[in-house]
Amino acid sequence: MSEEKYALLRTFRSLFDGKPYRHRIANLGDLVASHLYEDLVALGKSAKLVGRVQHHERVVNLKNLMTGKPGRRGDGTFGELVPAAMAITEKGMLVARGPVATIEIGAETKILAKAMIKQIDRVISDLLNQATQFRCRGGNPICVAFVGINFAERYVSFEGKKKWPTDGKKYKHPIQEGTQAEQRLKDKAQSTFDEFQILRFRATNAKPFPFEWVDLGTTEMEYSSVLTRVSREYDRRFD
Repeated sequence: MSEEKYALLRTFRSLFDGKPYRHRIANLGDLVASHLYEDLVALGKSAKLVGRVQHHERVVNLKNLMTGKPGRRGDGTFGELVPAAMAITEKGMLVARGPVATIEIGAETKILAKAMIKQIDRVISDLLNQATQFRCRGGNPICVAFVGINFAERYVSFEGKKKWPTDGKKYKHPIQEGTQAEQRLKDKAQSTFDEFQILRFRATNAKPFPFEWVDLGTTEMEYSSVLTRVSREYDRRFD
């Protein structure tokens, strides 16, 4: 198994690899999206962004709300630290945490592992609403979305202690729905975001809980292109 080059991809893998994925845990998307900013700093394509992060002028706010501004939760917002607040550093992390006064980059993560077509309209609606929320709070944020789509030949989901395996009939296998789900997302949601990446993977969610990327090389190439474009756009938008 080759090691992913980027923190966001490694974090995504960690949700499935060697352990059951629990789709009802609400902060998993936050965890993945927050590593976008780690990768932007590590790549170093925007000296402006890196310098502001190192001086704790810019932070990631995992509560995903601007101070004093209501709005639904996004999975990872990055912006200017509230002047009266203190940035909180975490061991091993390049970007500090703290409340933000502005949103410069907003990231949303969705994961479709099973029953994709059944939930695709809700997922698309959530994505569109989140992009609107990022933009309606003022400024000109860069909006980024990552959507994981499972292409495994079978899958088991968990509801408490109960298991729900796919059977290919009533409960479709992921591979039967992945291509259609991807096309629906591209048709209905992609254009709303500045950057939109599909993360194609295979996970059965059954012992021994294997995980693999459909094509790691392509996934990393696409993601590194997202990082480069976001870095360039950050320099263009934010003086």
